Amino acid sequence: MDRSVQKITDNVSLIASADTWIEGLAIEQLIKTSNLPDMHYVAGMPDLHPGRGYPIGAAFFTQNKIYPALVGNDIGCGMSLWQTSAKVSKVNLEKLVKKLAYVEQPLDESWSALIASRKAEKGINIHSYDRALGTIGGGNHFAEFQAIERIYDHTAFDTLGLNKKHLQLLVHSGSRGLGQSILVEHVTNYNHHGLTVDDKSFHGYMTQHDEAVRWAELNRELIALRFLDAINANGNYVLDINHNLVSAKNIEGKTGWLHRKGATPSDKGYVVIPGSRGDYSYLVKPLITDETTAQSHVTSLFSLAHGAGRKWKRGECHGRLGHKYKREDLYRTSLGSRVVCGNKELLYDEAPQAYKKCETVIQDMIDAGLITVVAKLRPVLTFKTNGECSS
Repeated sequence: MDRSVQKITDNVSLIASADTWIEGLAIEQLIKTSNLPDMHYVAGMPDLHPGRGYPIGAAFFTQNKIYPALVGNDIGCGMSLWQTSAKVSKVNLEKLVKKLAYVEQPLDESWSALIASRKAEKGINIHSYDRALGTIGGGNHFAEFQAIERIYDHTAFDTLGLNKKHLQLLVHSGSRGLGQSILVEHVTNYNHHGLTVDDKSFHGYMTQHDEAVRWAELNRELIALRFLDAINANGNYVLDINHNLVSAKNIEGKTGWLHRKGATPSDKGYVVIPGSRGDYSYLVKPLITDETTAQSHVTSLFSLAHGAGRKWKRGECHGRLGHKYKREDLYRTSLGSRVVCGNKELLYDEAPQAYKKCETVIQDMIDAGLITVVAKLRPVLTFKTNGECSS
């Protein structure tokens, strides 16, 4: 554990070995955030990188107060894994690309009954953003068909009902413009100040927050279903985990609020840690049995990395890569997978070279005693967006 857990200050930990590259600004943001009022513990993950004022890839534990700005604008963002009925051996990449030509358009009327039913089941009353349901959005969001490259834990793999012969579908998206509107409303009224738990505004935000989380979960479900429909396949839901949210939590006898910004829960079961579109993803099992005694999970605030972690800022990737790679070069990866992305800047911003190797992030969490690896997943086709990005 000591090899990949760094104690930065009395209340700041970093789950990363000394050999793992972390941008200095991200560490500065981590320390600065730890000094907010009522902030007790802060934990950076091995995919930590700078954000707009606050670091991404981190968890924050407060008492008596929450900070909506730490959750950010994409409330409920997370990963959803589905196993498809499509056989890996039958995949024709050219045909697969063509089948996805219109998959990012708003869902048509044929989906209305299902949407209404699922919203009612999940207790979602919001209607103003429903046009965005079933759409991925921009940034690092994606839907990716994957093949099981290697199984490390056959028992866990079988427990999840997975089959190596079948194509998997990993969806990464969140609450789209809904989460953005909630954050903008909060910042307009309260700037970046937190909300105390006995304040009426606290309950107002949490009500909006919780509904946005449910909306984001439904969004991922609809994305998965429409991608399955597009390739004429069925699918089985495997898991869905949010990594942008705030929730009540008791840590070392303290009752408080755990904020996660790009940090995957380690106390919700199996999770997928994705690599870049040209790297492997990993299905992992958190090593947690008893919250009161699992010190490694207390140190990490019961959180894990949510991906490989950026090396380069968005906006500078085209300049770094444009002289080496033509646009057409980025539609194929070194692993033999294809990329569907109609936005030129996004194609460069999300290039594999802009991210760290996911294997390094995984190894840091293994060394910290946080996870074991169940399986390694290879990208087959990554869908980003077919047009201009929007939130």
